[in-house]
Amino acid sequence: MIRIFAATFALVFLSLPAQAFETSATAAYVIDQTTGTVLLAKNADEPLPPASMSKLMTLYMAFEAIERGKSNGGLDLTEKLPVSQHAMSYGGSTMFLDTTDRVTVEDLLRGIIVLSGNDACAVIAEALSPDGTEPGFARLMTRRAQQLGMTSSTFANANGWPAAGQRMSMRDLGLLAMHLITDYPQYYPMFAQREFVFDGRAPQNKSNRNPLLGLGIGADGLKTGHTEEAGYGLVGSSKQGDRRGIFVISGLESTAARAQESEAIVNWAFRQFSQRSMGAAGTQIAQAPVAIGSASTVGMELADDLSVLVPVSGDSDVVAEVVYTGPLRAPIAKGDPVGELVLTRGDLPEVRAPLVASDAVAPGGFFVKITAAAQYLLTRLNEGPEEAS
Repeated sequence: MIRIFAATFALVFLSLPAQAFETSATAAYVIDQTTGTVLLAKNADEPLPPASMSKLMTLYMAFEAIERGKSNGGLDLTEKLPVSQHAMSYGGSTMFLDTTDRVTVEDLLRGIIVLSGNDACAVIAEALSPDGTEPGFARLMTRRAQQLGMTSSTFANANGWPAAGQRMSMRDLGLLAMHLITDYPQYYPMFAQREFVFDGRAPQNKSNRNPLLGLGIGADGLKTGHTEEAGYGLVGSSKQGDRRGIFVISGLESTAARAQESEAIVNWAFRQFSQRSMGAAGTQIAQAPVAIGSASTVGMELADDLSVLVPVSGDSDVVAEVVYTGPLRAPIAKGDPVGELVLTRGDLPEVRAPLVASDAVAPGGFFVKITAAAQYLLTRLNEGPEEAS
């Protein structure tokens, strides 16, 4: 393995990771979605009671069902679903549904997102459950979460009502938020809706509890949560310019503390870090030696566009290195993987970007092979028995 400083690429930024954010949340996870940079992880992998933040999993599965379509066992936005006695029995935040109602899927979705309706979640759950029950849907939620890479999540119900086995980690909630935003952009604008009045029956429960909406900091989602056990939490997302940040916090002591901490995290993430372009796909970074080829070197170029997050202030370096195993052996096709560009940025996670061959290199001819063999023999002879062994 050979490591060389990419001097021709230089791009050494005078910077040091910004002062770490000291959150008062018991658990937190902050990621710059645009670059995939994790900015903060505090107890991020610990399974905790997620409260209403687990409703995001129910919403994700509802969106999947809508895309699948009613004819394929899914849902339709205009379809009206019945309300069971079980769904109606939920307290806490509700749409005040009763068993005489038949409610459209779209209204149920808005009731979950804006009003945090526990009853609306149960209606969706029973409609999609393999056995028509909420526990059956919860088992389906757990399996689907595992498939999405949410390895610290298990569900006992669809709405986050306190129950044994209802657990999610902050990292899992962050991953789920990313899936909701990227997989279903057509439904994501619902998360920015600030009010929803269903049938005029619950005027006291018409406002979205997300404290960041309307503050002018790019906040457009996603879900608050609160129970006695979990404390106050929020899965939030903000977009400023071309950057989007996602954060998850839990265990705050009050709605005021949640609002203050959420806004502080957003401001920190966007003000203390900036996105830098390191080059477009095809940008040549370095040359690597080639053994027994028609050319003695081959260019190493970026396989994809590369932009990274860097701190905006400080006094240390962000360093670029090229790493490869060499010399490379011909034949080499244009676009073959030949190494990596490794960026270290102080305390931020390192970035590893694949490098590919900028040109094809054919095997060397007879004289190239003879010359290479002769050079090898001369090297062995000059080393002597001890070195050669």
